[in-house]
Amino acid sequence: MSKTYRYTMGTQTWAFSSLKELMARATPARSGDRLAGVIARSAEERAIAQMCLADVPLKDFLNEALIPYEDDEVTRLIMDDHDATAFAPISHLTVGDFRNWLLSDYADSAMLTKVRAGITPEMAAAVSKIMRNQDLILVAQKCRVITAFRSTIGLPKRLSTRLQPNHPTDDMNGIAASILDGLLYGSGDAVLGINPATDNVAQATRLMKLMDEVISTYEIPTQSCVLTHVTNTMECIENGAPVDLVFQSIGGTEATNSSFGFSLKTLADAQQMALELKRGTVGNNVMYFETGQGSALSANAHHGVDQQTCEARAYAVARKFSPLLVNTVVGFIGPEYLFDGKEIIRAGLEDHFCGKLLGVPMGCDVCYTNHAEADQNDMDNLLTLLGAAGCSFVMGIPGSDDIMLNYQTTSFHDALYARRVLGLGAAPEFEAWLEKMQIMSDAAHATLIDGLPPAFTQSLQFLTDDGTEKKHG
Repeated sequence: MSKTYRYTMGTQTWAFSSLKELMARATPARSGDRLAGVIARSAEERAIAQMCLADVPLKDFLNEALIPYEDDEVTRLIMDDHDATAFAPISHLTVGDFRNWLLSDYADSAMLTKVRAGITPEMAAAVSKIMRNQDLILVAQKCRVITAFRSTIGLPKRLSTRLQPNHPTDDMNGIAASILDGLLYGSGDAVLGINPATDNVAQATRLMKLMDEVISTYEIPTQSCVLTHVTNTMECIENGAPVDLVFQSIGGTEATNSSFGFSLKTLADAQQMALELKRGTVGNNVMYFETGQGSALSANAHHGVDQQTCEARAYAVARKFSPLLVNTVVGFIGPEYLFDGKEIIRAGLEDHFCGKLLGVPMGCDVCYTNHAEADQNDMDNLLTLLGAAGCSFVMGIPGSDDIMLNYQTTSFHDALYARRVLGLGAAPEFEAWLEKMQIMSDAAHATLIDGLPPAFTQSLQFLTDDGTEKKHG
């Protein structure tokens, strides 16, 4: 049952009818919450709500579900999987105390790992609402979430990349050229991941076979993924396609996920099918999820919950299935949800913080649509901040312009910049491969060699001008 939350300042008392309303009013301003009608009505109300939220005991989040337990399977997942033993060290804290505890030296990487199963998404979202950007960066940097398949993601002082070779017509030569381009910049250790222009089982299978051939031919310690619907991937597996990772976009409410065409059971079945393939070499994390603030609102499935808290709830879904990668596509949905560069930067840091705090291998598609009030300098800022915060992976796109999805993101050379400036390396298995293939002379310092590596030179010399392979009699 909801209770009223009150805060008195001077002669005025402010009242919030529920924890859900208090959370929404305390959220830093963004266009999506304004669109949903849940935003604070003034900067003063937002500040009061944040102070009121700081006094809320963490235990309240276990007693008052923002979306009723009986109405939503994500709520049931959050409540049923909550670990009381892990929660015990922080169970006496308020949201404000929790912030101070997270920032303290006592909350080191080992302690954060110990308590993560006791933290609900709503607790993580609540504390993020009263944190400055530097707080979000500092705490996220202490969180360790390590996953593996053919490469190991999330180790300290590492920044991996998804090589995203999308093509508007799924042209195989165009995709192959983008893969080569990315590899030559040291990109691709998180995944070779393609968003298909034509989304069906037959096309997904063709793309899977292309990437599998590239990975096997050059013995690349990475994994591939076609970002098709989970049920398509399950059919691909049944047909014998070379599936490494299973992809699905996920949301923080049952209704959102229903609009995407799946349930938690669907994900469990897909995970089991992928595990049975045993294609990993250094680990068995086989799932890849993407999220984004605003997806629940766009599906009319937010239940009056603010978009950042809905986003954090999606990480409970992700956490359940031990993914290799989780990616918040932060500015992709558009300015209706995150209006400008400032809102996108804040959302990216919030998402990364909440994901890492909850034990999710969090990456970020540092991106914006062309009609948002943002530019590439905003993305440079967010990329640099996320690199400092220990982000698991970012995107690598030719020229930072995805010509199939029509949005702006980070390029191969942007990821190279972040590694060089922040002293970050690729996944260790991939780093060794870069030197073995003579792509880099010093992979630890992201130092590229001059010229085309011999292995790729030999492959390219057998191509004709139109990109087909020369025939030998």
